[in-house]
Amino acid sequence: MVREYDTQLIESVAVRRARMRELLLWGGQRRVRATGDGLRWMRIGLVLAAVACAACVGWSFLQNVIADQQRARNPAPVQQTGTR
Repeated sequence: MVREYDTQLIESVAVRRARMRELLLWGGQRRVRATGDGLRWMRIGLVLAAVACAACVGWSFLQNVIADQQRARNPAPVQQTGTR
């Protein structure tokens, strides 16, 4: 019985917080606009953008390291200019 009351209390607090958040963001139009889905998709988009940025930086770093290793193995020949 106590666990059911705790679960019910937790759920009612979550609903109240969601309603307060929507009231704060939308005012009297909170029933027309729901923010839960929009905020969720925005968070997902930010995470995906961060992962894409990290992948680009990692790929650039990897290419730079490989190019440095290739230059160290095969140094460019030194060209001599005309004689004096």
